Amino acid sequence: MARRADKDLLTGLFELSQALTSAPDLRAALHRALARLEEHHDVAQAAVFVLDPESGEITVEAAVGTGAEDPRATYALGEGITGKVIESARPIVVPEVSKEPLSQKARRRTKELSLICVPIGPGAAKKASGALSISLPFAKDRDYEAALRFFQVASAMIGQALAADRQVQKERRKLLEENSSLRLELRERYDLFNIIGTGGAMRQVYEQIAQVAPVQTTVLIRGESGTGKELIAHAIHYNSPRAKKPFIKVSCAALPDTLIESELFGYEKGAFTGAVARKKGRFEAADGGTLFLDEIGDINPQTQIKLLRVLQEREFERLGGTEPVRANVRLIAATNKDLEAAIAEKSFRADLYYRLAVFSIFVPPLRDRKSDVTLLSDHFLAKYARQHGKDIKRISTPAIDMLSSYHWPGNVRELENIIERAVLVADGQVIHGHHLPPTLQTAEASDTVTRSSLIEAVDRFEKDLIVDALKSTRGNRAKAARLLRTTERILGYKAEKHGIDSDRFKR
Repeated sequence: MARRADKDLLTGLFELSQALTSAPDLRAALHRALARLEEHHDVAQAAVFVLDPESGEITVEAAVGTGAEDPRATYALGEGITGKVIESARPIVVPEVSKEPLSQKARRRTKELSLICVPIGPGAAKKASGALSISLPFAKDRDYEAALRFFQVASAMIGQALAADRQVQKERRKLLEENSSLRLELRERYDLFNIIGTGGAMRQVYEQIAQVAPVQTTVLIRGESGTGKELIAHAIHYNSPRAKKPFIKVSCAALPDTLIESELFGYEKGAFTGAVARKKGRFEAADGGTLFLDEIGDINPQTQIKLLRVLQEREFERLGGTEPVRANVRLIAATNKDLEAAIAEKSFRADLYYRLAVFSIFVPPLRDRKSDVTLLSDHFLAKYARQHGKDIKRISTPAIDMLSSYHWPGNVRELENIIERAVLVADGQVIHGHHLPPTLQTAEASDTVTRSSLIEAVDRFEKDLIVDALKSTRGNRAKAARLLRTTERILGYKAEKHGIDSDRFKR
């Protein structure tokens, strides 16, 4: 008989374990586990109660049986038998419920029941995290110690399921919070006000972004390599109604002709050797959001035809597929190529060009916005000084002059790289001319061939050094003289000679 009882115990626990792991969510798993207890273990009623550690409220997570607990019911800590069990984290066995004053439903029952209530898992402040309440038909010869041991093991298994679910929910909330935080960070990073530039050409770009961002119009961004076309595309997306949806970027030049079509539109299983399963393309990945096609001028004629169909019909077919796929996608394209010349050479379709160029934005090269060089330099200085842990405050006047005089064939990207390099090699709080790369220090390369005499060049250099020193000391002549390893009297004479007013540097 003992062996049979042990076998029944193990079988019951195995069934309970299966029930807890076979349902897709916790509530369904608990309900299924309690149903197994009701069916195979002579259980009249069963319920799992859970304590909310923040509110101190006890709620019913799952319940089965005739007259079972109302799933909407709530209890206070210490209230009734269940409240006492959770508060003390100790089990309570009531052989005859009708004789127990703590039982709230004793008077409503017609048949006598026995109650076994056991705590679930460790909680905060020596409390349990919940309780398993089991009602059994009253039997004089029932072995309550054996029943208690069984239901304690059952409660431990339920406790593990609850703990695992809470951990999953915690991780899910964390991921959602991180996702929301990242989206906010991206929106702030690509906000219209984070695009640096105050010149007339850039003001026109700002106006165009503000005009086109709220609508669904296809945008073509044009400009030389390194001018910040991707930044403009991000600004349009994150200032549009699609900001909470995906922003998917595809570099058309980086993908070979044999892959670009499958990357954009996806493929069906068996479409080609190695296609072992269906794969969604970038258009489907960007559904509801924005697809940014960088270097659009490099796509092949076959892909151009398919892309034209997407723009016209708003649908496409996966590679190897026959069914049309619809995707709600806003398209932003960018190119540094002369598309008009490509049309004349028959390498780019005119009809696709007109579909893309519904709203064109031209990003000016850096050489045409020299007034923005200082602003951009200061922005990149602050960014990379913080990133590399350097205490660099500013860029010297001679270095700014060198940056302003350069013709910038690599545009803003080249300027950013140069400032990052200068931050890395600088050994003080100021970036000087010798921290800049040789291309900026060579007159021929920077288009700054000197046309002044030696005396004029020396005077200009002397003036720059004095201005730089006065800036560093906020107009304090004595400190500036010490920086330049001269006397305050000589510094004052030189400043007067060059027409430098030290008071204007005081702030």
